[in-house]
Formats: sequence, C-alpha cells, structure tokens
Amino acid sequence: MAATYQRATGGRLLLNVVTGGDADEQARFGDHLDHDSRYARTDEFLAVVRSAWSGTPYDFDGAHYRVTGAHVPVPPAPTVPVFFGGSSAAAGPVAARHTDVYLTWGEPPAQVKQKIDWIRGLAEAEGREIRFGVRLNTISRDSSRHAWQEAERLLDGIGDAEVAHAQRLLGRSESVGQQRMLALHQGSRDKLEIHPNLWAGVGLVRGGAGTALVGSHEEVADRIEEYHAIGIDHFVLSGYPHLEEAYWFGGGVRPVLLARGLVAPPPGARTPGGIPPAAGGR
Repeated sequence: MAATYQRATGGRLLLNVVTGGDADEQARFGDHLDHDSRYARTDEFLAVVRSAWSGTPYDFDGAHYRVTGAHVPVPPAPTVPVFFGGSSAAAGPVAARHTDVYLTWGEPPAQVKQKIDWIRGLAEAEGREIRFGVRLNTISRDSSRHAWQEAERLLDGIGDAEVAHAQRLLGRSESVGQQRMLALHQGSRDKLEIHPNLWAGVGLVRGGAGTALVGSHEEVADRIEEYHAIGIDHFVLSGYPHLEEAYWFGGGVRPVLLARGLVAPPPGARTPGGIPPAAGGR
C-alpha cells in the first residue's frame, strides 16, 4: 500500500512508525509484549519492510517475523522516507539502523541537542546519516501579548481536578518520551514557559507533543531558527484549533522564515521586496 500510494502521489508519502508506549492500550489490541520487546519487533519490521521495498526478494527469520522472498514487485519511487521517534535505550539503535528522520517532541533546545548527538553517534556507528525533526504545537499572533493570551485561554476551562486526572493517566505510560514531557511541568501550572517562547501547557492534559511555540510571528520564527541551528530540519506542527493556527502560521511566521532563507519559496517566487531568493535556501 505504501509503495502504491507513493507512486500515485508522486512521492508525497512520509511514513511515521510508532512502536507504542502504553501497555494497557497495546493489550486491548492483543499485543502483550513488554516495552523493549516492542522495539525489538519494530527493528525486525523495518528490516523486512525496507528490504521488501528494494524489489529484491528478501528472506528473514527473526523472533517476531519470518518471511521468505518478501518483495514489492513495483518498488516505491521515490523510496518512502521513514520517520521514527523514541527516547529510550531500546529505541535509539532502531532509529540508527532504519530511520531517515528521527523525531523528538518539543523539549528545550539543549535537551533536543543531547538527543541529536546521541542518535547521530549511533547512526555513525552503523555507517548511516540521519536527519532530525521536532513535533511542536504553535500559537502565533501579531503580538506576543495576544499569543500568550490565547495560550492562557486554552487552559481557562480546565480545572485542577481535570489536570490531575490527566497527569495520573499519562504517568502510567511506559514511553520514556512521555515521561520527559511530564517532567517539563511536573503537573503544575506554574512556570509553564520552560524556555523562551516554549510553553508546556498543552502537556498538562494531552499526551505526546505537549509543548507549543508561543509568541509573535517573529518570536516563533526565532525559536524555529534556534532549533534549526542545532540540527533540526523537519518541523511537524499543529495547533488548537488546527486550521486556524495553520492560517496564523502560514500568514505570519512563514513569511518571516522565507525572508530569512529558512524555507524554500515556491518555484519562480520572489522574496519580499522582489529580490530573487538565494540559492540553497533551507
């Protein structure tokens, strides 16, 4: 299916592989493996899938998968990029061996840099190079004050009991990445700005990507540039409500990034002021 979709769309598919971090949720689907065994299974799964995509029949005999002559008769073109995230010791080697882009949730840049260095070192030992991405929410407005007002509004209708309930549920997760998200705010509404313009309020009640870039369009662009400087090339962004925040970002932040040469303009486009973009814009 992935190969067919990739060909039909001219290469628009990006495949994000999620191993699973909640034992109770996994058990509801009949999966009773423990945390590290799930990553071992993902390791085998990606070995089989990526080899099958090559078009050459592939045999594999592992602890979780056994295939003979696995192949896709018409391989995906271009090859499907594999995205993958995981902060545990079991996840790192899987990323190093198989993934094209390693994803992390939006921790402060210094912590993200530590992850990048860790995964890059493991990949180099495998003779591979990996790109890096970050998963974040955004709240961007014409002024910093209005952006922070919107962030506060998102929590206005959520009581302390609801926050405590969500934190208890999230605290059961076996995901190391989720535990790192919880550690950023420790369930408290105090000091949710954990780095300039990086707000951990989303993580009080939501699992997964629990941080947001909050500020004026220029400030949000500053933080994106900061992440890019430490090695992040892919930004997977969302917001609440998603469509409205996409418009705010597209109309406010993207022009700033374009002017700074941090995003590629559409073919034939000209940068603000009518100046053709420099070659190699990121």
